[in-house]
Amino acid sequence: MFQIPKTKLCFPLSTFTKRYSSFQATKSVIDKAAIDGELRVFIVSGEVSGDNIGSRLMSSLKKLSPLPLRFNGVGGSLMCKQGLTSLFPMEDLAVMGLWELLPHLYKFRVKLKETIDAAVKFKPHIVVTVDSKGFSFRLLKELRARYNQQRLENCPVHFHYVAPSFWAWKGGESRLGGLSEFVDHLFCILPNEERVCREHGVEATFVGHPALEDASEFNLVRTCKPQELKLEGLSFSEHSIPSGSRLQEAERMLPIFCKAMKLLKDPFPKLVTLIHVASNSQVDHYIGESLGGWPVPAILVPGGSTQLKYDAFGVSQAALCTSGTVAVELQLARLPSLVAYRAHFLTELLIRYKAKIPYISLPNILLDSPIIPEALFQACNPSNLASILERLLLDEKMRERQVVGAEKLIQLLHPSESRMGSSIHCTGLESHRYTPSILAASTILSYVKH
Repeated sequence: MFQIPKTKLCFPLSTFTKRYSSFQATKSVIDKAAIDGELRVFIVSGEVSGDNIGSRLMSSLKKLSPLPLRFNGVGGSLMCKQGLTSLFPMEDLAVMGLWELLPHLYKFRVKLKETIDAAVKFKPHIVVTVDSKGFSFRLLKELRARYNQQRLENCPVHFHYVAPSFWAWKGGESRLGGLSEFVDHLFCILPNEERVCREHGVEATFVGHPALEDASEFNLVRTCKPQELKLEGLSFSEHSIPSGSRLQEAERMLPIFCKAMKLLKDPFPKLVTLIHVASNSQVDHYIGESLGGWPVPAILVPGGSTQLKYDAFGVSQAALCTSGTVAVELQLARLPSLVAYRAHFLTELLIRYKAKIPYISLPNILLDSPIIPEALFQACNPSNLASILERLLLDEKMRERQVVGAEKLIQLLHPSESRMGSSIHCTGLESHRYTPSILAASTILSYVKH
């Protein structure tokens, strides 16, 4: 991993107390917060992957901030461990897709107003939204409007972590310009996003993909055979199935996966499935109830532990997953995988019409090659999944292509060393090992709104 250069900070925190009265000149986040003696952060995430990103950002802010921090907002179990008391369960916001959202519109409006009211009452210095752009952008837009309409003082700085996938949709780039009205700074997790965002008037920083942060903490070298490793008394074996992080996703995909496992039972009589359960109580409950009819032995790997997740990846022979962050995680773990995806048929029609790229999984998109097999829409059926998985388990060349592709992917997802030297804002503390959240946190603390 790259190391943060051992240089002093752009803003000398050792002397920040002398500048309380001069914050009007510098207007950095930390200068404004110094007047109140604390840094108030309102942070919102609506899904499991965002909860992970948000919790790591909170941890990095606590490491780097010279002031005490206070958090408020919406998040999951990981963010709550870092000091957040969530306004309501994060799962209330975890809906994906256009048509899938319609039945939940009233609830979303209620939760949006509740969140805006809480943010105004909290008087944050900064607001950070993580992914979930449908809710996040509406929140930032209406919150900015509330401050302007009521002429409230000390409007917070708005950060959004994970840029929208403008590169995936026809006309996506043309909609970036409007973000600058309510987003002060974007944190991009993919290469080239920063450049395009800045070209359209949106301040942005490429911090690297969050999955790098998890993977860097664990030994991902696949050195042991599945039958040789036991975890918490349970033997891991041949096949991993990361569950979806949203209930609707699990309800749609798990029955298909179940039928595919039934078809694999004969050619692989010793097949055992590891099902990683997302940190979502609704998903956890649904999967637990569904396993009664599971056709092969299954081991549930509890969510909330990155160590357990990567241990499960490390001892599996192949993985079946839905599209999302997990596809990147599996590549980082060098675990050959198959990406499957189904949605409401109207959502699928919209994707076919609006998408401008031929792939749905991020590794394939970045490498511009079908390194990972994808079974999408009507092709996502039990017989097709079973057929592809059988080849993936037996075809060494097919497996090796994914491992080689993973090495290329890692290079793309990581900011270059030269970029690191020019982007990192040191904090006056001892130098910290680079992570995406450290870079994001240091950018927040030194941010000066123009």
